[in-house]
Formats: sequence, structure tokens, C-alpha cells
Amino acid sequence: MSKTTAKQRRQWRVRKVVKKATEKNTRPRLTVHRSTHHIYAQVINDVTGVTLAAASTVDADLRKKLKSTHNKDAAQAVGKLVAERAKKAGVEKVAFDRGSYMYHGRVKALAEAAREAGLSF
Repeated sequence: MSKTTAKQRRQWRVRKVVKKATEKNTRPRLTVHRSTHHIYAQVINDVTGVTLAAASTVDADLRKKLKSTHNKDAAQAVGKLVAERAKKAGVEKVAFDRGSYMYHGRVKALAEAAREAGLSF
């Protein structure tokens, strides 16, 4: 008999919330993943299961412009880039999925930059 860890319980709770939100919502989902060195963002259509747009600090063209890949400036650049790519794909409105991350710091910077660049959520 194995015990579930706090991390597993948090992951299940987050996935449950995301699943409920996607059942009610027909908008594509702007999801964020944050690691210690990079930040990633994707616009996903959950109905078809297709990624419509993506950006991260791993992208070569963005990485050359950045001084560091793990600060708020990098998150703002990723937010702006993912919004531009989403608009090219024809997406104006999204649902923001922060996962298990608090809406604070780099996640907040990415979201605000995406809003300024034209995405609404």
C-alpha cells in the first residue's frame, strides 16, 4: 500500500479544476509551466487537443535577446511572444491556466504581458 505524496495530491487537485474549467469553457487554454531556469507558455485547444501557439525562454531567437532566462523580464517577453503567435493563429480570447503556481512573480508578469499584447482573459 503506497501513500500519496503532497505533490501528487496537489497535481490531482489542479487537474480536477482544469478539467472542470475546460468542460464549461470553449476557449483555448493559455497554460504556463515554470521551472527554475525557464518559463514556458502554450495556447491549447482542449476540444481537438492541439497546441495552437507556444513560446518559451528556450526559443533561440528570444534567448539571444534576454540577459537571463529566469526573471520577470524573460517572463514578460514570453508572454508578449505567445500572445503574438496566438493572434497569428486567430485566437483572441483564452482561459488562463496557471497550474499549481501562484499568480505572483513570473507567472503574473507573463499574464500581464500577454494581456497587453492583445489576449483577453
